[in-house]
Amino acid sequence: MRSPGMVARIKHMPRVMIPRDSEAIRQKFPGISRDESHLSNADGQCSRKKAGRSRSTSFRSSGMQRKGNKEVLFDSKDQQVDTGNLQDAAFLNAVVKVYCTHTAPDYSLPWQKQRQYQSTGSAFMIGDGKLLTNAHCVEHDTQVKVKKRGDDKKYVAKVLAKGVECDIALLSIESEEFWKGAEPLKFGRLPRLQDAVTVVGYPLGGDTISVTKGVVSRMEVTSYAHGSSELLGIQIDAAINPGNSGGPAFNDQGDCIGVAFQVYRSDEAENIGYVIPTTVVSHFLEDYERNGKYTGFPSLGVLLQKLENPALRAFLNVPSNEGVLVRNVEPTSDASNVLKKGDVIVSFDGVRVGCEGTVPFQTTERIAFHFLISQKFAGDVAELGVIRGGQFMKVQAITNPHVHLVPYHIEGGQPSYLIVAGMVFTPLSEPLIEEECEDTIGLKLLTKARYSLARFKGEQIVILSQVLANEVNIGYEDLSNEQVLKLNGTWIRNIHHLARLVDSCKDKYLIFEFEDNFLVVLEREAALAASGCILKYYGIPSERSSDLSEPYVDSIGHGAPVSATRCFTTRRCGHRLAATLAASNASVHGARSTVAISSAWMDVVTTTSYG
Repeated sequence: MRSPGMVARIKHMPRVMIPRDSEAIRQKFPGISRDESHLSNADGQCSRKKAGRSRSTSFRSSGMQRKGNKEVLFDSKDQQVDTGNLQDAAFLNAVVKVYCTHTAPDYSLPWQKQRQYQSTGSAFMIGDGKLLTNAHCVEHDTQVKVKKRGDDKKYVAKVLAKGVECDIALLSIESEEFWKGAEPLKFGRLPRLQDAVTVVGYPLGGDTISVTKGVVSRMEVTSYAHGSSELLGIQIDAAINPGNSGGPAFNDQGDCIGVAFQVYRSDEAENIGYVIPTTVVSHFLEDYERNGKYTGFPSLGVLLQKLENPALRAFLNVPSNEGVLVRNVEPTSDASNVLKKGDVIVSFDGVRVGCEGTVPFQTTERIAFHFLISQKFAGDVAELGVIRGGQFMKVQAITNPHVHLVPYHIEGGQPSYLIVAGMVFTPLSEPLIEEECEDTIGLKLLTKARYSLARFKGEQIVILSQVLANEVNIGYEDLSNEQVLKLNGTWIRNIHHLARLVDSCKDKYLIFEFEDNFLVVLEREAALAASGCILKYYGIPSERSSDLSEPYVDSIGHGAPVSATRCFTTRRCGHRLAATLAASNASVHGARSTVAISSAWMDVVTTTSYG
C-alpha cells in the first residue's frame, strides 16, 4: 500500500519464467497439465520503458464495487465456443458474485478498527470445492458471501488463503447445494499477442453478469497495485470496471487465461486493463498445496544495474553483451553468502541474462529477469552464472520471500502497539504512512521506508506514533511519528523487543533516545502507575497488542531469550536519498482507499532493479 501522494515507478525488471507443476494440483484443479512446448529461448526485443509522470495517471485495482524454472501450462477444451452466443455458454455459470463486509484496522489508533463497509466483486469455480477471486476483494474480511448466476440465494464462503503480492485469494464453500450441477472452469495456456479475450464478471451498473471483449495487447512483468509487487501480467483492451475484479478472462476456446484485477487510468490512455495470467495462478495454488498456506513469491535479494554501456562492461571485464551488475545484496538473503557487490550475473538456471536485465520469452519476446525468479518457491535453489573480477564461476543461492523493513501489509491484519505512560509506540508500515499522510511522517522516515534494507530478520522501525496527554508526560505531548532508537542505552530491534526491555527494566528512569539525539526521560514507577488511568481515560482496552504478550525470542541469538541489559549495536545502513523522491508516480486505487505502487526495493534510477 502506498500513500496518495506517492507515485508508482514502473520499473524494468528482468526475465523469463518457469514454475513447475504438481500432480496434486492437476488432480484437484482441472486443466493443469505438463506442457513445456510453449517456452522458447529465442532472441527478441523488450519494449518496456519506465513510465513518465502524469498527474492523472494511475493503476487501480479494478474489482471492488464499494456500496456506500518450468512453466506450468494448461489444457484447452476440444470445442471452440460460439462467441456470438455467449449468453448460453455453460462456462459463464461458473462465475459468481462476491459480497464482502470489510473491517480494516485503524493504524493511527491501533487498538481499534475502522467502521465496516461493504463491497462487491467477482469470483469463479476452479474445482475441489474452491473458488478464486482477488485478494483485494476480500481484504480485511469480516464476512464473505457469494451468489451464483440466476440464483437468489447467497452462500457463506470461507477465505482459505490470501496472496497479497499476486492479488489472489482462495475461497471455499461447504454447502453441497451450491455445488450441485456446478462445472469448474478449465485453465488455458498463456495467450499470444492479439489473441481474443473475453472478461466476465459483475461490475457496477447492474446485478446480472457482464461480458466484455477485447484482445491481448502486451505481456510483461507488471506492477501489481494491491500487492506492491512485480509479476507477469497480461494487458488487454477489454473494459474492466469496479466489480470486475476476481472475474475470469477467457480465450475463444472457453478456457480461463487469467483473473481480471486492475486498470490503468490516464488522460493520455484508455481501455488498458490487466489480467493475472495462469502461470501466476498456478504458482499460488501450488504454494498453497505444498504448505497449507500462502508463503509468497521469492526474491533473490540483490540490487541490480543494467550493463548497456560498453565502457562499463569493459571495466568489469564482461566479454559479451550480457549480464547485470550486483550493486548491493540484502543482508537477510541467502545470496549474501555467495554474491558480492561488483559481481555480474550472466545467467540464471542456465538462461542467459541480457545487459538490459532481460531474458527470452515466448519465442520472439524478451521479459524482465525477475520473472524467472518469481517462478521459484521459497526454499528453492537457483544456480547463478557470475563473473567476478573477470573470472566466470557458478554459485547457488536459496530463494526466499523478500524481507521488508517497512511492510506493505500487516500479517494477521491488526498492527502491534505498546503504550508506555501515554506514549504510543508502533512499527512503521506502509498502511500507517498512508493513513497518517506523508507530510506528518517526515522525510527521514519516508526515505528509510523507501530505500533502507533490513539488516536482520525481524528488524522493524519502531516509532512514537503519538502521545496521549497526561501530567506524567508533560513537555512531550507534541511528539509524533518519531523513530525511537534506544531504551536505556540498548538498541531497539522491533516492537516486541521494546516491550521486553520496558518490562524487564529495573532502573529509576526510562530513557528513550530518538533520532537527532532527542531524549525522553520518564520516572519508571510514576510512568507505570499512570498507565491505568491513561488507558481508562482514553477508553483503551489494553496497554499493548495481544501479540506482545507472547514470549520474545531473539532472532539474532538463534532462539535465545533476550536479556534486557544486553546492548545491541550495529552499523546503520546508508540511505540513498533520490532527488526525485516524489516524482514519476502513479496513484493506485485499491478496494477501499488510494494506495501507491512505488516499491520500497525499486530504485528510482531507470537502470536499476531488484531481483
